[in-house]
Amino acid sequence: MRCRARVAWVAAGVVLAFAFARPVVAQSSSEGLSPTLAAIKLRHVVHLGYRESSPPFSFLDQAGRPIGYSLELCEAIVEEIGTEIDDPALRIDYVKVTSDDRIAAVLDGKVDLECGSTTANAERSRQVAFSPLMFVAGTKLMVAKSSAISVATDLKGKTVVVTKGTTNEAAMHQVDTKLALGLTIVTAPDHEQSYQMLVDGKVDAFATDDILLSGLIARHKSQDKFRVTGDYLSYEPYGIMFRKGEPQLAAVVERAFRRLGSNHDLIPLYNKWFVGRLPTGERLNVAISPQLEQAFHVLDDSPGANN
Repeated sequence: MRCRARVAWVAAGVVLAFAFARPVVAQSSSEGLSPTLAAIKLRHVVHLGYRESSPPFSFLDQAGRPIGYSLELCEAIVEEIGTEIDDPALRIDYVKVTSDDRIAAVLDGKVDLECGSTTANAERSRQVAFSPLMFVAGTKLMVAKSSAISVATDLKGKTVVVTKGTTNEAAMHQVDTKLALGLTIVTAPDHEQSYQMLVDGKVDAFATDDILLSGLIARHKSQDKFRVTGDYLSYEPYGIMFRKGEPQLAAVVERAFRRLGSNHDLIPLYNKWFVGRLPTGERLNVAISPQLEQAFHVLDDSPGANN
């Protein structure tokens, strides 16, 4: 009986030792990494959030694959993550997000990097972190070519659509209050549906960032039907979004941008998506702004850029 009891205790000890040993091994392989980087190392996959209709930043090609300027920047960050966690063979999982759920997707860990057309402002920075500047845009209006609307004051009593969850929605409410326009402001789930509401004549104007409006017009080859008009109604600096409170991850993101800057890759990458012909056939012909070009040069000249 004593022998059997001793065997039973030894067997139980082996089972318990094995049960506790497994998580210790997994944990030690990610020792010293921030939570996001540790999770990526364990699964060997980076989750990239993409948008379906934000050309040329993040959209689908004819085969339904996510492509765009922001996604190329995120892929450069993935390479830097691979170096940081010593895993050069990281896989990418593309996760669809919308303007309305993109912040929640980052906060909930659904995506590791959000690669779209997201404005980095003070309010959002209280919840999430952003990469260095990657683009500068601003709210403008898309209207029919035959429309008499040229500036915001021409919107008096009109109906304007904005995409839900965008900073453009707040901008239009501020303009409405400031100019006493009596606007009817409606929302659509994404830019494509906002555009379609204008096509269908359900609204008088579509308000969002000027570059996105130009991208949609080019994508739909509707230059003879619609135009972008008005002064800037907001300032929208774009960045890649990721989880806040992880200095190691923030350093990896910044290092990826500095490496692109030091290799003089940022302006050619910009020209590929904004000046040259897109893989889907359109051409935007939007030259780089002086502000963005200077921001890229600062990355090139920053300390450690050549490390």
